[in-house]
Amino acid sequence: MRLMPALLASALLATPLFAHAQSAQERPEVAAAAKAVQKNVVAWRRDFHQHPELSNREERTAAKVAEHLRALGLKPKVGIAHHGVVAIIQGGKPGPKVALRADMDALPVTEQVDLPFASKATATFRGEAVGVMHACGHDAHTSILLGIADALVKMKADLPGSVMLVFQPSEEGAPDGEEGGASLMLEEGLFKDFKPDAMFGLHVFSTLPVGQIGVRQGPLMAASDKFTIKVKGRQTHGSRPWGGIDPIVAAADVVGTAQTIVSRRTDIAKLPAVVSFGAIKGGIRYNIIPDEVELVGTIRTFDEGMRQKIFADLKNVAEHVSVANGATAEASVPDNDGNPVTVNDPALTARMIPSLKAVAGADNVIEPPLQMGAEDFSFYAKEVPSMFFFVGATSKGIDPVTAPSNHSPKFTLDEASLDLGLRALLQVTLDYLHQSEG
Repeated sequence: MRLMPALLASALLATPLFAHAQSAQERPEVAAAAKAVQKNVVAWRRDFHQHPELSNREERTAAKVAEHLRALGLKPKVGIAHHGVVAIIQGGKPGPKVALRADMDALPVTEQVDLPFASKATATFRGEAVGVMHACGHDAHTSILLGIADALVKMKADLPGSVMLVFQPSEEGAPDGEEGGASLMLEEGLFKDFKPDAMFGLHVFSTLPVGQIGVRQGPLMAASDKFTIKVKGRQTHGSRPWGGIDPIVAAADVVGTAQTIVSRRTDIAKLPAVVSFGAIKGGIRYNIIPDEVELVGTIRTFDEGMRQKIFADLKNVAEHVSVANGATAEASVPDNDGNPVTVNDPALTARMIPSLKAVAGADNVIEPPLQMGAEDFSFYAKEVPSMFFFVGATSKGIDPVTAPSNHSPKFTLDEASLDLGLRALLQVTLDYLHQSEG
């Protein structure tokens, strides 16, 4: 999940969802399955956490997933979108088709959490040596879905319908020059022979306390677009700035002026939007003004018209502010296709709210505000009716608003969220299948 540094305070701003709706009861087979696989799910999560892999590099993770699925008697397809793993559980009775998704990749973040299974992994990202950490919680998602696979295989004789398990690589975005993630899985035929009637996914979330679930109908998470701006000047000695053109000063002006795009040019009374710079690279020595500075960042929107206008505004700012400083700019805005808005199918979401309440309790299922974080689950949601929900990950007694967020080197997952996530996703799956029976 692509998150902004400061997320909206979901736990404080959210309200109980559909308080008038009558909750179902938790299925006894759900509680029994969760109890039976709990130790394994925790062990898998700790193993994946200790051995994280960057996007499009999830070789070990995918191998472990495929190995366990084969041990269950399934026949997983591997190598989809590089390291994706997909398996289908065919129920013993006719019924609908459901797909469940878990993402597997980690982030270029050096872990700062004191755990016996903390990551010590390193890798190269954008040409630099980096630490690697499951700072977003994908280790939890993968482990939860493996637990659900165990449960569904054991009850498949009485299962009305079939379930596709999608273990997806590269949710955080493919490395520069590569393709990956949900869009590539779809391009490579994920739904060619198995088109789900519904698809479900979840995400552990630092801004909700453990025990809570967050979900909303319609738009949930923002569209996400990456941009690259190269400000080009002319190299000179730091003592003689007049002898060249300083791209660092020009780039600083670009960053500053770009803040007016949202604050002064975008109607945020309509819907929220964000323009953020994530990296600035230029120069190598204290007394040399370099030729070029590279800026990279992200744009988050919920409206296509606003999205296109911000593209144009940022390109305009980059080019004209650079020229005003005597430099030039190459502005790739955006520099890839980006993720669309993650939209929960309203009818499907309303139908499944009682299932979430059944496992979490009616007062613990809340409607969070629109989230500026993004998810490539959005690509699946454009193809089939889908629902994506958040599972609280912050321990009781810790303020979720100030807790280290997803993507932080201090992100800490309360492992009680594994149990709730598994029960919620399994309950939703079984309720959907059985409600459609007959």
